[in-house]
Amino acid sequence: MNARIIANTRILGDYFRLVFAAPEMAERAAAGHFTHLRIDRRQDRILRRPFSIHDADRATGEITVVYKVVGHGTTVLSQLVPGDTIDALGPQGRPYTPPADDVLPVAVAGGYGAAAMFMLTRVRPGVLLMGARSAADVILTDRYRDAGYEVRVATNDGSLGEKGFVTDLIPRLLAEHPGEKLFFYGCGPHPMLMALAKLLRDQGLDGELSIDQIMCCGVGACFGCVVKVNAPGSADGWRYARSCSEGPVFPLADVYTE
Repeated sequence: MNARIIANTRILGDYFRLVFAAPEMAERAAAGHFTHLRIDRRQDRILRRPFSIHDADRATGEITVVYKVVGHGTTVLSQLVPGDTIDALGPQGRPYTPPADDVLPVAVAGGYGAAAMFMLTRVRPGVLLMGARSAADVILTDRYRDAGYEVRVATNDGSLGEKGFVTDLIPRLLAEHPGEKLFFYGCGPHPMLMALAKLLRDQGLDGELSIDQIMCCGVGACFGCVVKVNAPGSADGWRYARSCSEGPVFPLADVYTE
């Protein structure tokens, strides 16, 4: 669909917030879904790019995406202005499961992975564990606080919150909630997700992780975005799954770790 851009503003450093009109997408979008955007319409730039849906307003029909300028495509995206149109597909993929009534939802984010999980705050209050390289990469924490989430931050250089990795925040959280049922949601860089998966398994905890991969078609046809998932009945104990259609969100039990 050709979606009209409503806003495209810088929120911090190289991070931007894009809002566009897509009523049908907004009606069906959930936390963990992504939208597949065709940004540059030149013939040598035919591939779409996936972006996590940060928020969806059914009343206004607006979709919000948070992105970081990292290359040609996102540079072009950052230059679009209200009134421009963008070719958007979505919502795509398998979303997160909404938290059950008897659990404390814990969102574990690395960098702008926080964008993908924000709509979980619509269900019930929880905790955001935010990890980043430095304070310059800590985004969206105010939005989570305003939505009723407790926010804890860890940065690699110690410039904000605790010094260390986001997974370092989990032992204290567990100690503060003895006997309480916690359910973890994860989104961020692949090494962070693998460390999170191993920690959760070691502690006997459960959750879902969004495991992104470079995508081409975005609809499960090309097999260009496959990731390894557990497959106990197979010879090697794993199989390839298409992150665009079978994911990007996978149950912890399916997440393959080396």
